[in-house]
Formats: sequence, structure tokens, C-alpha cells
Amino acid sequence: MAVETGLEITCCHFPPGTSKWNKIEHRLFCHITRAWKARPLMTREDAVAGIAATTTYQGLKVTAVLDDADYPEGVKVSGERMRHLEDRVLDRGAAHGEWNYTVMPAPRPAPAPAPVPAPAGRCAQDTLNRPALTGLDPDDLRELAVTLEVPFGARREQQRYARRGGRRVNAIRNGDGSNGRRRIDLLDHVLALRLRDHLGAPATLVGVLLGVDRSTVAHAVTLTRQLIAENGILLPSPARPPGTRPRTPADLREYAGTAGIDLVIPEAGPHTPKYSRRHRAQPADTPETVD
Repeated sequence: MAVETGLEITCCHFPPGTSKWNKIEHRLFCHITRAWKARPLMTREDAVAGIAATTTYQGLKVTAVLDDADYPEGVKVSGERMRHLEDRVLDRGAAHGEWNYTVMPAPRPAPAPAPVPAPAGRCAQDTLNRPALTGLDPDDLRELAVTLEVPFGARREQQRYARRGGRRVNAIRNGDGSNGRRRIDLLDHVLALRLRDHLGAPATLVGVLLGVDRSTVAHAVTLTRQLIAENGILLPSPARPPGTRPRTPADLREYAGTAGIDLVIPEAGPHTPKYSRRHRAQPADTPETVD
């Protein structure tokens, strides 16, 4: 009704236990009962006619119409629909909103989706997808990942077909065919490649950023490089910033800070690189050896 009329309809319910104080019951139902007195109600039409014939000396007149619409049984409002009504259609009153609310004629705009937090133990993709870190425009890097989706999927299915010796028989659990086991997606593959090529970051450091082992990074870089070459995709030659080759999280954090990037690198446990080989401290009691 609110949609059809374009009006805001405010509903006010009587609190629990007070329905008997309804003015309609006090001023109407008693007269309807008197009009029905000694009249057998054999059909619904008899009941409607008795209500419509109710009058009083004070001028009460009643209009009654039989509602013959079809109301199927067992129809339930889904939880999703109720959440839609609560979030976008109903405007709960400030006082006892459970009893007083307004139905809006047009739904409120849907709230903006909340940003998806990065999984624990890794940096967010949007944080890593910066020209200073990858050497590519963020949109170009995402487009590259989308371009590689089809050849990546085809290569994966070919390898699985060869390992199985035939077509698969089990249903895929996830829409990407990963069966719930893949740790990084294709955008992470491209990010790993560009972090390696543009900054020369070691696989161990890239693994800390993506929350995976260095062997996973090495495999992702090799596979992505092969797919790019097989599909004839041209990328700009790696132009490493002068004097930049971060080897540790501290090195990368310092470089990112100079580029205006607030990079929070998670702790990855004992495999996190703590120092660069170029600056490895020699123990005081260990004599230097010359090969």
C-alpha cells in the first residue's frame, strides 16, 4: 500500500496485554453482537449482512464487505526478506520501535559494502597493488589478472586431467575449482611476479606479504611468467628504482614510506627474513674465513 500510494504509513501497535482497551471493541463490537442476537449465522453472507445492518441512535453506521481473496496457507516470509525490510523499508520509532514504525514508500539506498578485510597473516591486495611496488598502474595489473584467468584455468584442468587419467567425478566445492585448498588467487600471482621483477624482492619476503611459503611464491612466479609468454602479453621492462632492492620487511617498509604507502607487514613467524645477506653480522667470537 505504501508503494502504491507513495505515502509513508505509520503503524502503532497496542502494547501487549492492552488489546481489550481498544476503542473499536468498546464502541463497535458490542453493537454488532446486539444486531446478531437471535439471528442464526448459517453462512458468511449472513454474518456480513448482520454487521452491515448495525446502527445506533447516536448515528453509528457500519460498512461490511466480504473479503473473498485467496490467502494460501504455509506462506512464510524468508529471513532475507525480513532483513531487507528492516534495513531498507522500515523506519523504527525512537520510542518503542518494536510497536511504532513507519513503512517507507521507496526503499532506502543500499549501504555501501564494507571493505573486505585482508586475511590474517598477509597484506591486503589493494595495499600491494601500487605503482611504486609493482611498476604497473593498479587497473592495468588487475586487467592482466583477468586476462590470465582463462589460460590459467585451462592449464590447471589439463594438469589435473593428466594426473587423474580422465575426467573428474567429484563436484567442485568452490566456484573457482579450487576445492577449498588454493591459498592465493590469480591477482596474487601477478602481484608476486611484479614484486619480484620490479623491486627484486626475494621470494621469502613476498611470501610474508602474501601469507604463504616461499615455495608457493616461486611456483606462482614461474607459472605466471609462462602464461604471459605463451599468450604473447607484453609488459613494460622491469625498471627497478635506483638503489632499491628490499631484502627484509624493514627495507620494504622504509621504501614504501618514501613512496607514501603505509605498509603494515604482518609477522610471519620464524620464516620472516630478519636481515639481508649483504649486512649479515659476523659473530664476535667467529673468525672470518676466506674461500
